[in-house]
Amino acid sequence: MSDNKRRPSDRAAVYVISVVSEILGMHPQTLRQYERKGLLDPQRTDGNSRRYSEQDLNHLRRIQELTQEGINLSGVRRILDLERRIERMQAQLERMQEKMVEREREFARERRRIASRSVPVLLSDVRDIFRR
Repeated sequence: MSDNKRRPSDRAAVYVISVVSEILGMHPQTLRQYERKGLLDPQRTDGNSRRYSEQDLNHLRRIQELTQEGINLSGVRRILDLERRIERMQAQLERMQEKMVEREREFARERRRIASRSVPVLLSDVRDIFRR
C-alpha cells in the first residue's frame, strides 16, 4: 500500500484533544480557549467531541509561535487573517500570471498567422485578440 493510501489527508480530523495537547505541549483548556476566541474551528463528531486535523495542528503551531513572541490573541487573529489574505492574493496572482502567459502565446500565434497572410490586416482584427 502506498503512503498516500495509508496517511490521512491534512484535512482529515483524526486527533482527539488529549493527543493534540500532548503533541503540542498545550493544556486542553488552551485549545478550548483558542476555539472560543475564533482562532480555531476543529471538526466535531456526532457525539460533539473535537477532532483535529494535521492542518489544525500546523495552525496551532503557528499560534504558538506568535504567542511565544509576545503577541496577544487579538494580534494573533489579525496576523492569521492577514496571512490567509496574502495566500489568497498570491494564488490569484499566480492564476493571473498563467492567463497572461496564455494570452501572450495566443497573441504570438495570431501574429504569426497574420504575418503569413499576404493581405492587409484590419486593426479591428488585432483588437479582438486583446478583448478575449
